[in-house]
Amino acid sequence: MNNGGMVEAEFLERLRCHLVERGVPADLRGEALLVHPSQSHLPVWVFVGYGGRFFSWQHAERRHPVTDIPGAADALAAYISSPVSLFGGSARP
Repeated sequence: MNNGGMVEAEFLERLRCHLVERGVPADLRGEALLVHPSQSHLPVWVFVGYGGRFFSWQHAERRHPVTDIPGAADALAAYISSPVSLFGGSARP
């Protein structure tokens, strides 16, 4: 892990704090962060992956560097605020 010795749980906890500051509820669940969108019953699971270098979500299709935790919180907040289509999958970018 080449991120100053910070372990995955610490990255996730810091991300959780930044999300809460933005009004986005999130809970640590083992080695993942469970983000609760207000517009959906389905949570978003966030993991630290890619050798400890990125937060990833949406089946690892979305990711953001762990070195930019405020930016990751902004990206996740924007992602969960995007509408979800009930027909034809997700309308999320």
